[in-house]
Amino acid sequence: MLTSTYTLVALSVEQARARVELQALLDRWRPAAWWGEPPAAHQYEAACAALRQVSDACQWRKLDKFVLPALRRRGADAGALLAELDALSRRAHAARMAAQAAAADGDPGCLGALEECCELLLERLEREERELLPLARTLISGDHWFTIANQMLAHDTVQNEHRDAGRGVVRGIAGPEVSVRKSAISPPVAPIVN
Repeated sequence: MLTSTYTLVALSVEQARARVELQALLDRWRPAAWWGEPPAAHQYEAACAALRQVSDACQWRKLDKFVLPALRRRGADAGALLAELDALSRRAHAARMAAQAAAADGDPGCLGALEECCELLLERLEREERELLPLARTLISGDHWFTIANQMLAHDTVQNEHRDAGRGVVRGIAGPEVSVRKSAISPPVAPIVN
């Protein structure tokens, strides 16, 4: 029970982060937010790049990697809901592609398609929280929640190692993290012998 609660809380935090990012993107690029002259073509491309980043983040969540496969194995119990969520994802992807095509043409319709994509992804997030996570709590056994929690922790560890490697941080086994820069490494010093 504790493991499933931890896992569901971690998933909820991830859901909240995705919702905040989508809402910020929507608030920034919603067609009604632009008064006066429409954005320039390069701004449409910037909006699509931001949409691509947020959309990709929504597709690579822990829920998608670890919980959905467990529910898909349950078959008919979760099948209808999963099919509806998949349909929302396909519609969001089509809206994203429409936004990118419009941006390439400098078409202001880009922002309408971006808004549609964000709204569909937000709807999916809401349905996941309202319907999918409670269903998962009942359908997935305690032992399998333990497995999912371990997979999530291992995934976080790998992500942190990659992030640290990119920043030049080395973590010691028993010590604090140390920042390593090529210029900070001095050559070995020979011992003084009398």
